[in-house]
Amino acid sequence: MAALAIECRSWESPELRYSQIGIEKDSGMERFLTVAVGQLGPIGRKEGRGPVVERMIALMRQAKAAGCELIVYPEMALTTFFARWYTEDEAELDWYFETEMPNAQVQPLFDEARRLGIGFYLGYAELDFSEGRKRRFNSSVLVDTEGRIVGKYRKVHMPGHVENKPERSVQHLEKRYFEPGDLGFPVWRAFGGIMGMCLCFDRRWPETYRVMALQGVEMVLVGYNTPAINRDAPEPNHLKMFHNHLTMQAGAYQNGTWVVAAAKAGNEDGFDMLGGSCIISPAGEIVAKTYTVGDEIAVARCNLGMGHYIKNSVFNFAEYRQPEHYRLIVERKGAIEPPQ
Repeated sequence: MAALAIECRSWESPELRYSQIGIEKDSGMERFLTVAVGQLGPIGRKEGRGPVVERMIALMRQAKAAGCELIVYPEMALTTFFARWYTEDEAELDWYFETEMPNAQVQPLFDEARRLGIGFYLGYAELDFSEGRKRRFNSSVLVDTEGRIVGKYRKVHMPGHVENKPERSVQHLEKRYFEPGDLGFPVWRAFGGIMGMCLCFDRRWPETYRVMALQGVEMVLVGYNTPAINRDAPEPNHLKMFHNHLTMQAGAYQNGTWVVAAAKAGNEDGFDMLGGSCIISPAGEIVAKTYTVGDEIAVARCNLGMGHYIKNSVFNFAEYRQPEHYRLIVERKGAIEPPQ
């Protein structure tokens, strides 16, 4: 199905912009950024980077035509979600990883971004040798409108398992193939605001958003690959999409930040991927979303200053947070019940 461009102009009436959210007109709080999620449909197990990059460029051109300054692509956007297969063959595994970013195969995406004057977020599998050994990370980069990388993130929360489980119809071997990220949750000044990044499973954890919010984040960019069926918990399938959006909407509202989330979608190598790409306002509302499970964009014009009314009221951290009472959050990893 051809990609769709869905536009939602949120919080643009003068009444909402000023009187209802406490922003003085001409105060500098209005900083608009038009963004797109660039959802990708399935990618074949041995599909080369070239055709995938061409699809991403097509979405980028649509986003630019819709007035966008930034497009967000999914996690592991250049390949299939290879963590669903077990292998001990290092060469087979390395094929899915990038040793440089950009590299010759991905350079056309950077070149087109510079030509069009549009930035992007890109998730990919990173092979790193900087410490004298082979390290694998699930990574993303933020690229500005000049085609320059302004930030890198490595996925912190790693789901799945390490050992092969033959009884499963599909594996989830992220814990085997990737190390947890070592860069934390940094933020960057870019696109006229304060930008942060995370990947997939990170989006479910409240700490992800709060650490970035404590650095003033105004927009969190997320790429994800999520199966449409939960094989690890006995729950109805409809809860997958509900939980997908719920966690991000809560993260947006509780931290006064935009969340822009792009998915891999559709039947990929016989396995259904969730989709549901969306753009969420700091009020926690989904203001734009995709409707297919193929290549598609959804667009929103975002006021980066919108979250400040939340940060200055109910979630005024300096006024209301009591970190001395939150020590268990960083001192204890798993839950310990009280004694009988």
